Amino acid sequence: MEVTLALLADYANVTREGKLNIMGIFELIYAHSFPFRHPQMQLIMRFESDAAEAGTTKDVEVQLVDEDGKKLMSIGGEITLGQGRPGEPIITNHILTLNNMGFEKPGDYEFKILIQGEVRETIRLKLVQTTPPS
Repeated sequence: MEVTLALLADYANVTREGKLNIMGIFELIYAHSFPFRHPQMQLIMRFESDAAEAGTTKDVEVQLVDEDGKKLMSIGGEITLGQGRPGEPIITNHILTLNNMGFEKPGDYEFKILIQGEVRETIRLKLVQTTPPS
């Protein structure tokens, strides 16, 4: 199983037909003061698997790491791969909603996506402190 899409956005959904809709893609957040809480963001991931992996279960973990390498958050779970069409890869879209995400300081952060304990993709996020308008 590979990660073929990974990004942060304001909102995303998957339709009944399987279409992935994404709005407000970002990799930069401005804040007037720290610590800072971002009210809501969605981490969108698309996994692609070979048809031979149908019916198997994979361990998936998302970690948030700061620029010092300190792990700030970890969310794990399992994905059981469904049946794909013959001869086509199995596509699995996953949307992880993160509410009130806290950041202690400005700087560079990374969301690491691990499959079976191995980092497969990294999403970079930069937080910048700005001066409030006067």
